[in-house]
Amino acid sequence: MDNQNSSLESLWDKVRNYIETRFELIKLKSIDKAGSLVSGIVSTTVLILIFFNFFLMINIAIALWIGDCLGEYYYGFFAIAGFYAIIGIIFYLGRNNWIKKPVNNTLIKKLLD
Repeated sequence: MDNQNSSLESLWDKVRNYIETRFELIKLKSIDKAGSLVSGIVSTTVLILIFFNFFLMINIAIALWIGDCLGEYYYGFFAIAGFYAIIGIIFYLGRNNWIKKPVNNTLIKKLLD
């Protein structure tokens, strides 16, 4: 009887250790995925901010140049604003295919890897 009890205790200890180890592994994988996701978001945000500043300066320069060619500087800004209004409408109409689906797919891939 003692042998059977010690066998059951040993088995129970192994099961408990297995469950604890498995839980710890899941926790570490979750931390790894969260860290990867956050670092990806931060690095992408920094790159977007740098690109945005560059893009803003180029647009101001183009607007001033167009305005100079048209005779009044504000004409250039109106032309650039109209161009971006058209681009905005196109992106609004295709937002599900061009923005929503790719972002969802990327997040799902990151979380499942």
